[in-house]
Amino acid sequence: MKITYIHHSAFCIETDGIALIFDYFKGDCIPSCTYHGALPELGRDTPVYVFSSHSHRDHFGTEVLAWRERYPNIHYIFAKEIKKKLGNSMLRRLGLPENIKDAITYVKPGERYGVGGLTVETLLSTDSGVAFLVTVPHGISKDMAIYHAGDLNWWKWEGEPEDFNAYQEKTYKEQIALLSGRKVDVAFVVLDPRQEGDKYLGIDYFMEHVQARYVVPMHMWKQYGLAEEYKNRPQSRRFREKILSFREEGQEAILDS
Repeated sequence: MKITYIHHSAFCIETDGIALIFDYFKGDCIPSCTYHGALPELGRDTPVYVFSSHSHRDHFGTEVLAWRERYPNIHYIFAKEIKKKLGNSMLRRLGLPENIKDAITYVKPGERYGVGGLTVETLLSTDSGVAFLVTVPHGISKDMAIYHAGDLNWWKWEGEPEDFNAYQEKTYKEQIALLSGRKVDVAFVVLDPRQEGDKYLGIDYFMEHVQARYVVPMHMWKQYGLAEEYKNRPQSRRFREKILSFREEGQEAILDS
């Protein structure tokens, strides 16, 4: 398995001749935090699966739909809320053919879908849309499971009403419980510096309750040192070897299957 960090929460995973791309967006759409990451070169005949967890501009961009011209064997797995943005008029403005809709599967939280040989399970996000657990057939007796949180996180913010923060905690714990006891090979989990003193809540809880082989912190707004800081805390000692930290856009990691 090869993981390429594109930017923010966008990654490309290549395994068994296919490519899975999560939460890609054009890097210049957020003026306060500009990215320059690019999709790695893939063979034209590569089966490509594009996942978008929700419609926020730091997780989804309509430019991914143009990739169908480059990769004819492409599948889009979009949170259902994105459908509101992609009416016929939008597709025409983008110069896309009407049949592009045939390549899109819209998904709701708490469901299970079969898409082009993959099994896609969804969790309810504590912010918007879904999180993904994707199972990739791998050899005769072993499958590979990839988790991407999107914006599913234990969001706790100073100044928010008590009931908001209580909902965040309750919902996050309920959703993570659905992964407890499940096989997860690689997990992409939110670590957001904007939460300041509460930034470790979500990833700490995930590490304690999900037995993932590897965990990749993401959504760090280019504060890449935060992943190493988290990894080197005394509290992280027990699971330190599982944490993969990326320090720059375009960085790659090769993992054993």
